[in-house]
Amino acid sequence: MHVAVVGNGIVGSCCAAWLQRDSHSITFIDPIEPGEATSFGNAGSLSPSACLPVAMPGMWKKAPRWLLDPLGPLSVRWRYAPVVLPWLLRFMRYSEPAQVIRIATALRGLLAPIFDCYQPLLEHAGATDLVRRSGCLYVYSGADAAKQWQWGMALRRSLGVTLRDVGEEELETLEPDLKGRFRFGVLAPENGSTPDPSALTKAIFNRCVADGAKIRRSRAMGIRVTGDRVTSLVLQNGELLDCDGVLLAGGAWSGDLARALGAGVPLETQRGYHVTVHSNNLALRHTVMAVEHNLMINPMGMGLRLAGTVEFAGLRAAPNFARAGALLSKGRELFPHLDTSDTSEWMGHRPCLPDSLPVISRAPRLQNAWLAFGHGHVGMCGAASTGREIANLVAGRRPQIDLAPFDAKRFG
Repeated sequence: MHVAVVGNGIVGSCCAAWLQRDSHSITFIDPIEPGEATSFGNAGSLSPSACLPVAMPGMWKKAPRWLLDPLGPLSVRWRYAPVVLPWLLRFMRYSEPAQVIRIATALRGLLAPIFDCYQPLLEHAGATDLVRRSGCLYVYSGADAAKQWQWGMALRRSLGVTLRDVGEEELETLEPDLKGRFRFGVLAPENGSTPDPSALTKAIFNRCVADGAKIRRSRAMGIRVTGDRVTSLVLQNGELLDCDGVLLAGGAWSGDLARALGAGVPLETQRGYHVTVHSNNLALRHTVMAVEHNLMINPMGMGLRLAGTVEFAGLRAAPNFARAGALLSKGRELFPHLDTSDTSEWMGHRPCLPDSLPVISRAPRLQNAWLAFGHGHVGMCGAASTGREIANLVAGRRPQIDLAPFDAKRFG
């Protein structure tokens, strides 16, 4: 088949690479170069343990206080509030314990094979050095503070995530630069990271192109359908691109085309910010999640990346880089000896659905259209396994994980 892949971020690139393994021909449609949008600014975590949804039990109690702080972990631009309020109410309904357990079980299935699904793509691209398996440390000010998150950690363990408690002395041995700020940790030894999310995306994309994939620097505006099959895509300039099938992997920009494909899913963008400290003088060996501060800390090839927080303001509002500045301030607070003389800031759009699960399914009512978007905070983590499952769907093979929780039809 000739499959038109809409989107050349990490999800679209991994899906295309897995489809090429089945000898399908690929045309990428995206106005932006690969690895230059959301995939560029990813925190870089590759975490089989990242199976908890964003909405957790008790969050509704904290949300009003967060919303009053424009630089807090959850922020809504007031002009956008009427647009996003129905979505947020739906989002909060998924924080009930039974829903969280169901969602975490589904996400665990998607994320457990992270490295098995990336490995063949990276070997083929000659890019195995872009994934490392050095583990992740969830760190806390003390053991008593960690008890606030013990329900979620217990849920992770019940789903087969390997986690080990780390006392203050061992924590200082594992990461000397954490000394004095954190006195308790939980080590996820099976986790990993990438030193450069953009380079990882480009490596897989470029291998697809070397294997024959075509590129159209345009935006997909609509579809042409005959019966229950897509026959062509309508591009931005009105040109038609004939194809045998369509895969929609356009991230936060997938909403309009998803509706054209019959999937009216409640897609929203959670705008994320990062600061990269290029002058980094810390010697961290693990990805570090400072849980109480909602701060992901990842030592990367280009410096130390500090990432976190969620902002709702839609796709068009200008960035509020004061939020990135708040991340840098938190980094300075936690690491007073951090050299911050050379930094850069970034904002990007996480494609999110209210239940924190992506859509990985065939499009409703169409035989040759498939959907792979909405990965939220786990796009880099779930991209390769999503690609494997999309290839299974296209080929008519039985999926290797339960895809029912990811079906677009779950939203009606």
